[in-house]
Amino acid sequence: MTDRLPHEKGFHVSWDQLHRDARALAWRLQGQGPDEGAWRAVVAITRGGMAPAMIVARELDIRVVDTISVKSYNHQTQAAPKIIKSPDMDVIGDGTGVLVIDDLVDTGKTIEAVRRHMPKAQIATVYAKPMGRPQVDTFITEVSQDTWIFFPWDMALQYVKPYRGTD
Repeated sequence: MTDRLPHEKGFHVSWDQLHRDARALAWRLQGQGPDEGAWRAVVAITRGGMAPAMIVARELDIRVVDTISVKSYNHQTQAAPKIIKSPDMDVIGDGTGVLVIDDLVDTGKTIEAVRRHMPKAQIATVYAKPMGRPQVDTFITEVSQDTWIFFPWDMALQYVKPYRGTD
């Protein structure tokens, strides 16, 4: 394996692509809840899961939305996951009928921490890497383990000089 910078094997996700993929996730989850096919709540794993969770909640008409905050990255370096904010456990309970949404499962460490917190929740991500894939119940797109995903909230549009014709 060669040493590459994260952008050298990158998967760039636009807002439009994220919206399409999150709606596809909602479509896949529709009718799968334990209460006559309905889900009773959505819990977003902050911060990356917030945009997809909002889209899923809208598409499935789920009005109870909460967050769980798990810190497992220091910029681009993965560390041991630590829950720094829990959802309202009086509402969420053991996770029965709850959808937990994140943007990506990488190694699965974050999801393991969340699953210990809500063992009966359905965990869904928009994107999945092979190491973490067994930790989620549902996902839309798989990418290779060595691919770095650039999400729209991490990018900005800027001018890039053309290859030719600039003197």
